[in-house]
Amino acid sequence: MTVQDDTIHVFIGYDSRQAVLYNVAQHSIVRHCSKPVSITPIRLDQVKSIHDRPRVSIQSTEFSFTRFLTPYLRGYDGWALFMDCDTLLRADLAELWALRDERFTVQCVKHDHQPASSVKFLGHEQTRYGKKNWSSVMLMNCAKCTELTPEYVNSASGLDLHQFKWLESDDQIGALPREWNFLVEYYAHDENAKLLHFTEGGPYYEATRHVDFADEWWREFSIANSSEDSEVWALAAAAGKPKP
Repeated sequence: MTVQDDTIHVFIGYDSRQAVLYNVAQHSIVRHCSKPVSITPIRLDQVKSIHDRPRVSIQSTEFSFTRFLTPYLRGYDGWALFMDCDTLLRADLAELWALRDERFTVQCVKHDHQPASSVKFLGHEQTRYGKKNWSSVMLMNCAKCTELTPEYVNSASGLDLHQFKWLESDDQIGALPREWNFLVEYYAHDENAKLLHFTEGGPYYEATRHVDFADEWWREFSIANSSEDSEVWALAAAAGKPKP
């Protein structure tokens, strides 16, 4: 098997207001992964030539809709994993990659997520709908996702996209174990969680600074910004650059 064939292809939603979340999430992947991994941020400004729909108030992130461009960005070839940026890996992503099943078009954790609050982080509206958070972590069989053209993603309703109405049937959606999209603070603490999702807000916001697993996020943040063999922080301090 070639390295290319053995590569795990990951796409992470990128929000320009939350760059640190992307950086910590991708670092946690690299640190734990036992196989070669290719990580691509889905940045709104980098797909504007194919995605120019006006943003509406219910879009809490810049990648609310562009996540569904993942199969297109892979050339509708092979598999890809999409994940939100407010995530943290605690285990080897190769374990999740090994769960790919050719019987399905998409695989995800089938939450019954019914938020108690009507407001999300940063004051955004909390929208309630069936299959909520199913699309926050998706294994996508890209060759079977040809309905997700840039034109469709640019025009379909949010519910059509997030409720997988672009599939012929829900039978095309395979289930993943809950540990691979563990909704922090919505589910009770579980040390077996492998992919944490801070969907209710993470330790990087004042209002949610003490959420479950906060210490692990900060540990990853510290490691991601470490430099054991250089004087980077001393030099940054000397240059008047505050340590993050």
